Amino acid sequence: MKKTETHGFVNQLLVYTLVMICFSGSIGLGTVWLRQQMAQTANGIRQLEVRSEAAERHLAETNALVAAESTADVLVRRNAEWNLGLVQPTEPQIVRVTEPVEDRLARKRHDELFANDTSVKPVRFVLGSTQ
Repeated sequence: MKKTETHGFVNQLLVYTLVMICFSGSIGLGTVWLRQQMAQTANGIRQLEVRSEAAERHLAETNALVAAESTADVLVRRNAEWNLGLVQPTEPQIVRVTEPVEDRLARKRHDELFANDTSVKPVRFVLGSTQ
């Protein structure tokens, strides 16, 4: 049987049509997959937000309980209930700190580090000095 050019054209058209159907189907499948991934990510974010809000609520409740238990009246009552025998500090026992605590602790740590080493000399920076 002899093939004519119309059959060759129809065969090419059929092949190109099948290729286009497969190509558009793969694009559609990719789109559905991406939408599924976005939905899963959104659900994960929503769950993390819910957990974060629950943790913040729990932290606020805990802070409220600590604040309620830290008042002077409650501490005196607990001292009496548990027979601890604690007394209020007198004024000579109270030390007031006027400088920043971080600076004081850093200086204390560095003094301990370099106390035994005599080869280390402190560096002093003077603004506007020519030396």
